[in-house]
Amino acid sequence: MESPRPDPAPLALLHRLAGAWSGPERNAGTAAASVGHGHYRIALDGGALIQEYRQERDGETVFRGHGVFLVEPGSDQVLWWWFDSLGSHPAAPARGRWHGDSLRFDQVTPRGESRYRYELDGERHRFVIENRYPGETDFAEFIHGDYTRQP
Repeated sequence: MESPRPDPAPLALLHRLAGAWSGPERNAGTAAASVGHGHYRIALDGGALIQEYRQERDGETVFRGHGVFLVEPGSDQVLWWWFDSLGSHPAAPARGRWHGDSLRFDQVTPRGESRYRYELDGERHRFVIENRYPGETDFAEFIHGDYTRQP
């Protein structure tokens, strides 16, 4: 019996992120300007997208992250594992789906709930994180980045 394969439609949309991206970011709780740099590469014979991320302020790298995106076999769900220099290590991946050109993830952890959104627009994309911590009723924007594809 053949194993279920990932749906090619969400994989094709993920592949649109492949390449290098940079742009300004706004971070909640700090007035300091930052710039985000992301490099995405297709891996595992097209079945995964690997993300390397670096945030800088005043020319200094202040944060790094590594992400792995897969499309769940037999499903249209995108799974996203995220690891970073602050020690974030997922117990489970964030789960998301494409809604047109927007990839939206939801994740619940003991630290609270998060919503992540990638919005693709040709040679540009926006990334937004919104968090709701235990005891809070509303989500609040944590980070907002507007990136342009780099040569």
